[in-house]
Amino acid sequence: MKIPVTLNDTKIVLEAEPGDKLLNVLRRQNLLSVKCGCSKGHCGACTVLLDGKPVPSCIVPVALSRDSKITTLEYFSKSEEYQDILSGFKKAGITMCGFCNAGKVFSAWHILSTSMKPDRKMICEEVQHLSLCCTNTDILINGILYAFDFKVQRMGAQKNAKN
Repeated sequence: MKIPVTLNDTKIVLEAEPGDKLLNVLRRQNLLSVKCGCSKGHCGACTVLLDGKPVPSCIVPVALSRDSKITTLEYFSKSEEYQDILSGFKKAGITMCGFCNAGKVFSAWHILSTSMKPDRKMICEEVQHLSLCCTNTDILINGILYAFDFKVQRMGAQKNAKN
């Protein structure tokens, strides 16, 4: 089955069987930031952005991604938003273990892109499903709040540079 998608801003056609999970198809594309964790959509290790929303690729049939935009951590890590998140995580003392990075980063990105000013309660609700193997929820919440501050600083600097 041929499935046209935009993968990391490149239009391609994925070859897959109808029942294949998006996780497995992306790993066959050598996109190794997409990890296999719980295979039930709970841990966050396989998270990708699908049309701008963080989703667990281990439970998404690849056929549902037809004509969608898929972003993996390999590509996202080149963005300014990633740098804001990484800086916030570093300030909070969060280790990027390599296994649960996609879940932490894409959850943080979703919060920062959909909230004018995130608060602890809202962040906690958004990240409670993640199986964090290298930090705890309170530290992750702090990291996301710090990332918000870095984003505000960057946006202010960009706005001032334009004036």
